[in-house]
Amino acid sequence: MIAWRYLRAKRAEGGVSVMTWISLIGITLAVFALIATLAVRSGFRAEFVDTILGANAHVTVYNSGQVEAQTGRVDRTIENYDEMAAQLREVEGVTRVAPLVKGQVMANARSSNAGVQVFGIKPEDLKTIPRVADPETAQGDIERFSEGVAIGSGVARELGVRLGDKIKLISPNGVKTAFGTSPRVNAYDVVYIFTAGRYDIDRVRVYLPFEEAQGFFNREGRADELEVMVADPERVEEMTLPLMRAAGDRSQVWTWKDASRRFLRTLEVEDNVMFIILSILVLVAAMNIISGLIMLVKNKGRDIGILRTMGLTEGSVLRVFFICGAFTGIIGTVFGVILGCLFAIYIDPIFSFVEAMMGGQVWDPSIRGIYHLPAQLQFDDVLSAVGLSLGLSFVVTIFPARRAARMNPVEALRYE
Repeated sequence: MIAWRYLRAKRAEGGVSVMTWISLIGITLAVFALIATLAVRSGFRAEFVDTILGANAHVTVYNSGQVEAQTGRVDRTIENYDEMAAQLREVEGVTRVAPLVKGQVMANARSSNAGVQVFGIKPEDLKTIPRVADPETAQGDIERFSEGVAIGSGVARELGVRLGDKIKLISPNGVKTAFGTSPRVNAYDVVYIFTAGRYDIDRVRVYLPFEEAQGFFNREGRADELEVMVADPERVEEMTLPLMRAAGDRSQVWTWKDASRRFLRTLEVEDNVMFIILSILVLVAAMNIISGLIMLVKNKGRDIGILRTMGLTEGSVLRVFFICGAFTGIIGTVFGVILGCLFAIYIDPIFSFVEAMMGGQVWDPSIRGIYHLPAQLQFDDVLSAVGLSLGLSFVVTIFPARRAARMNPVEALRYE
C-alpha cells in the first residue's frame, strides 16, 4: 500500500511520477526492440535454412576423381550411380537419393540471355524436392517435366518467357568434330515455372530431364553427383561416415552445413553482438529506475524517519522501495513483451505499410537472398528477454532501496 502511494506521487513532490513514466516507457521500448530483433533473427535463419534444405541436397556425394591419361583432365563423374544410390538408400536416416547431372550454360530466348545452372534430374526425383514441387508460387504442371524444362521465376523474368515458350540452352562443350568442339544448342519448351523462395535459386536454376541432360553435357551413362536427403538435416554430421562407407573408397561427401558454414557462422556472430547491444539498451532503460527511486527516497525522507520511529524495520523499508522499482520494471516488461509479440505476429502488414510510406521496395531480395522480412516468435527468445529485463530491473532497484532502509531516523527528522 505504501509503495503504491509513492508511485502515484504528484509533480509537486519532485517529479517522481514523471521519472516513473520515463522509466516505464524506456523499459517497454527496450524489451520491445529486444524481442522484435530476436524474432527477426530467428525468422531469418529459419527461412534461409528452410530454402537451403527445401531446394538443395542435404548431402552431396561425388567421386574424388581420377586423371584421364589422354587429356590430363580430372574426371569426377560417377559411372555406377544406380548401384551407389542403392547402397546409400540402405543407410539409416536417408530418405531419398537422386543422381544428378550439373552444368553451367547460357540460356537464350529471343534477344535475352542469362547464365543459368542446369540440374539434370529424373522426373520422379524432381517431385520430391519440397521447394520445387510445392513452391511459394508455381505455373504449369510438374507432371509434364519430361516434355521440357522447369525454370525458376527469376530465369523466366530475366528471359521474358512464359509457359509454352521455348528457351535455348547453349553449352560451349558440345559436339567434338575434326575442327574442334562446336557449341551445343538445344531448344526446350518451358513447362513449369517455380518460385523456391530464394532469389539466387530462382534467378539461375533450370531443371532438365536426366537422360536429356546426360546427352546435352556428354555424360552418357554417367552422373556428376548423387543428391542425398536425410530425415534430420540438423544432425547431418553424424551421417557423414556411414554415407562415405556406403558410397565406396573414392567417394567424398559435402553437407549443406559445409556449404553454408560461413553464412551460418556470420549469423551466429551477428546474433550474439545484437543481443549484447540490445541488452545494454535494456540496462540503460533500467538505470532510469535508479534516478526515480533516488528522487523518491529524497522526497520521502521525513516519511521514512516517521515510519522507522513507529517500529518499521530496515527490511520493511527496503521492501517498500524495492516494490516501487520492481513494479515499474514488471509493467514495462509486460508492455514490451506485448508489443514485441504483436510485431512478430503482424510483421507482414507492418512491413507492407513501411514500404508504402517509403514509396518503394525497402527489402531488396537480390541482396538479402529472400523475398520478405521473416519473423519467428520463439518461447526461448521471449523468456530470455523477460529474464534479462526483470533481472536488471530488480538489481538496479536494490541500491537506492538499501539507501532508504539504512537512513538514520534522527537525521531524517532533525530539521522537521
